[in-house]
Amino acid sequence: MDEPAVPRRVVTVFLIFLRLGLSSFGGPVAHLGYFRDAFVLRRRWLTDSQYADLVALCQLLPGPASSQVGMAIGLARAGYPGLLAAWLGFTLPSALLLILAAIGLAQYQSVWLMGLVAGLKLVAVVVVAQAVVGMRRALVTGPRLILIMLCSTATTLIIGGVWSQLLVILLGALAGRLWILPTGTAAQYEAEGAVVRWLSPRHARCWLLAFVGGLFLLPLLSQLYPQGWLHLMDGLFRSGALVFGGGHVVLPLLQNEVVASGLVEESRFLAGYGLAQAVPGPLFTLASFLGAAFADPTLGWPAALGFGLLATLAIFLPAFLLLVGVLPFWHRLGQHPHMRTTLSGINAAVVGLLLAALWDPVILSAVQGPADLALLPILALMGWRRLPVGLIVAAGGAGGTLLTLLC
Repeated sequence: MDEPAVPRRVVTVFLIFLRLGLSSFGGPVAHLGYFRDAFVLRRRWLTDSQYADLVALCQLLPGPASSQVGMAIGLARAGYPGLLAAWLGFTLPSALLLILAAIGLAQYQSVWLMGLVAGLKLVAVVVVAQAVVGMRRALVTGPRLILIMLCSTATTLIIGGVWSQLLVILLGALAGRLWILPTGTAAQYEAEGAVVRWLSPRHARCWLLAFVGGLFLLPLLSQLYPQGWLHLMDGLFRSGALVFGGGHVVLPLLQNEVVASGLVEESRFLAGYGLAQAVPGPLFTLASFLGAAFADPTLGWPAALGFGLLATLAIFLPAFLLLVGVLPFWHRLGQHPHMRTTLSGINAAVVGLLLAALWDPVILSAVQGPADLALLPILALMGWRRLPVGLIVAAGGAGGTLLTLLC
């Protein structure tokens, strides 16, 4: 890569992810749809196969899957600075909004704001549907893979819960290994290794060691130095490290860490959870609200801002450590023929997961009444005509606001 171009790439990565962080409503599944549109279809930074492999890996890892996919895309484009730029751009908008809410500058609800959020949730339906259709065409090409996809969808909808996601991915891997014929060559797979050219197994082992060290050292430090802020950072790190499924699944862990221990009042915790669902970006930024809410109000807004940003770092740090620690080994496994068939089965299972998520929670949470049913076909038509996502987002937000005010 031309080294002088790296700083420009970092700025580009940051600006693109900042725009996504300001407009990506709908939760992690919708985020994956936005990412695919931005980086696979429009800019072609990744192939569909590369993107699907990243999604599969991040579904298997604990932590916020969409944020980890974003980090990996930034890493592929501009190395570690690109990873940091992608995370900052995507995370800062919602983190800062929730810190402001905790301080008290944005704790209000209005009819137009609720309408705006409702319209943007409908946009998420269109984006996720486009992602499912596109990934199905690119990755689920034969009857056996289609059957794996459909079985994954059915299993996810019937069983439900985060463990069903892990189950269908493992079953998809097994079906791919035993049922799918090898295709392609190791050289072809190596040509798609853009994501890991910045990493080495030696560095990866160091990152994994840091992850394990955080899990053991932070509880020890919080016991040796019983201070509230250290206990909070320990709880947030552990929540980010141990939760599978991300998003709403982290709620009980965070509630146990900060409410049961008396660090944050339950009423404030629930208020932050509600606000986190109303802003774009990752739901893990609920930690930003909790950090700011923990701060002593007598110290003013600088303390709240500082604790909010520190809490954001604490909950996302495990996601970074795991991603860069596992990626080189994941890529190396993919160069073996039998592992490529396993990945084919995993990719089909991931598309099945996205198809299930399109129904629940994306459609079920977005379509709440006749007004939503009236607006959704218009947005779907705009998506089918391949209009810019920014235009669809603007139309969804304006339409949702207008319908809410009229109704």
